[in-house]
Amino acid sequence: MRIDELPTPALVVDEGALEHNLRTMSAALPGARLRPHVKAHKCTSLAWRQRREGHPGFTCATPKEALGLAAVGLGDDLLLANEVVDAGRLEALANAAARGARITLAVDSDATIEAAARASLRDVVIDVNVGLPRCGCAPEEAGRLADAARRAGLSVRGVMGYEGHTMVVPDRPKRRELVEEAMQKLLRAHADVGGELVSAGGTGSFDLNVWATEIQAGSYVLMDTAYDKLGLPFRQAFWVLATVVSVSPAYAVADAGLKALGMDHGNPRVEGGSVWFCSDEHLTFAPDAGRPLRVGDRVRVTPAHVDPTIAYHERMHVCREGEVVESWEVDLRGW
Repeated sequence: MRIDELPTPALVVDEGALEHNLRTMSAALPGARLRPHVKAHKCTSLAWRQRREGHPGFTCATPKEALGLAAVGLGDDLLLANEVVDAGRLEALANAAARGARITLAVDSDATIEAAARASLRDVVIDVNVGLPRCGCAPEEAGRLADAARRAGLSVRGVMGYEGHTMVVPDRPKRRELVEEAMQKLLRAHADVGGELVSAGGTGSFDLNVWATEIQAGSYVLMDTAYDKLGLPFRQAFWVLATVVSVSPAYAVADAGLKALGMDHGNPRVEGGSVWFCSDEHLTFAPDAGRPLRVGDRVRVTPAHVDPTIAYHERMHVCREGEVVESWEVDLRGW
């Protein structure tokens, strides 16, 4: 099948760009220095490609991601970088661990420690707030929580902190300064906690964060327009293929809207035009001057945020020179 035969909206991955990104990152962060974050692609076929680049462990955002990786033989070292208190999901994680997967759970409170211990999970990391107002304990609380986890019979592997507020700061020296500031908080917490892991980082800090023992980058493998603006050494490897379904004198409408594109980082980029707005099923854009469009024409739409975009689609189609060479299920969608 050729790309232009795919029903739209369709998630398309350029094989050459994907391979470039895999090789570039594995050269920069070989082996266990990179713990790829699968939330960016939610696809076990792509996770296997990352494993073949020599990365033994993975970062997960949801229990389903961890369980799905374990089910296909990628459960050697999984970090669920999120707090979980649902008893049923914790039991499922414990069952996977009992079958041989190593699952490490992020905890940031007495309640999350107690939930992990009740489920008979073994490994945890202390999640530390390093500046992003999301999950994570205060750095000065980390040591006490580590002691509480050990008293509860848990093995504390170290600390985790995500400097997400720094990831797309456009000025590189400023970004490095903010990353270092965040990591000093994490290192202070680690001095109180101990353990072999200082887990942090992402695509925007992959080559700036020299303080963490492992980097949790995920978006690098496919990229998006938010990261593309930073001048990183990775190529845009995916887009959403859309079909023009209506043409007016000043604009055209394609069939990829809010239900096909992650929009939290802003409008997507459309090849050969300027986006006006997106609605549920439609993208309205003005074609570039001199580019006449007809109903049925195909356009490439590049989202600003890869992670939620991938989660909207059931499959990704890997292409080479216009031909679809593989079709991968996005099998880690959901929770």
